[in-house]
Amino acid sequence: MKIFLAGHKGLVGSAILRKLIEKKYKNIITADRKKLDLLNQKKVFDFLKKKKPDLVIIAAAKVGGIYHNNKDSADFIYENLQIQNNLIHGSFKSKVKKLIFLGSSCIYPKLSKQPIKEKYLLSGKLEETNSHYATAKIAGLKMCEAYNKQYNTNYICLMPTNTYGPNDNYHNLNSHFFPALIKKAHDCKMKNKKTLTVWGTGKPLREVIFVDDIADACIYFMKKDTKNFLINIGTGKEKSIKEYVSFIVKKLNLNVKIKYDKSKPDGVPRKVLDISLAKKYGWEPKFSLEEGFDITYKDYLKNKKLYR
Repeated sequence: MKIFLAGHKGLVGSAILRKLIEKKYKNIITADRKKLDLLNQKKVFDFLKKKKPDLVIIAAAKVGGIYHNNKDSADFIYENLQIQNNLIHGSFKSKVKKLIFLGSSCIYPKLSKQPIKEKYLLSGKLEETNSHYATAKIAGLKMCEAYNKQYNTNYICLMPTNTYGPNDNYHNLNSHFFPALIKKAHDCKMKNKKTLTVWGTGKPLREVIFVDDIADACIYFMKKDTKNFLINIGTGKEKSIKEYVSFIVKKLNLNVKIKYDKSKPDGVPRKVLDISLAKKYGWEPKFSLEEGFDITYKDYLKNKKLYR
């Protein structure tokens, strides 16, 4: 099988690449931004026509945390729509047999019923701070649905929950909450700070998944025939932000006062995915929070100069 992995240098894409190599897949096509500008329709169409992959995995996207999503909303909706439109329609034009589109759990309504089932999509308003990113992702999965319906293609959409792991983004303003907490806690440890400041109230409930589980799900479903085109990928377990803070503080053996900056937004009050459909198809996550954190923190210590 010839596989084109778009976004192979990102958090999820790099994990998928590692997993494909580990599983002895030989015919993997990758292209960085210098080789292929995914915003350029003609270049993407020409690339897919020339390479003729059997499978396309879309792990490429512009991503960021609450601050970045809110500040640069136009960039998020434009770039993500452009990337996925080029790759999905380009795959169709090049007769790609199967496509996997990776989305995000932020596609679901802000005040969705919990745990979130796939059928709750478009049942309410989105979280305001990342609505433009979420709208682009919803457009991507609806595009896959439409092509399946009209052209009988085999395009599936995997919706991961909050993901963390090696090669994450630890930027002070642009990162997601879990890597941001890791970086802040590590800085407290290194600089002997007595206070750890956390955005928001600490009350929101969040689910996190180790990135290797996402990669495993991707490879599992690329080989699996499914009737459903939209499948949640998560752990089905949740903790409050306060509990995650306590977990990381304990792991790093910190003695700090935790201060919650309530002037900063909380985001969605609760977000945990219902993963019963993925389980029905035979997939389940393998990594515990302890295991995933240990691997992630070890990678952070090794590469933190690159993660500034």
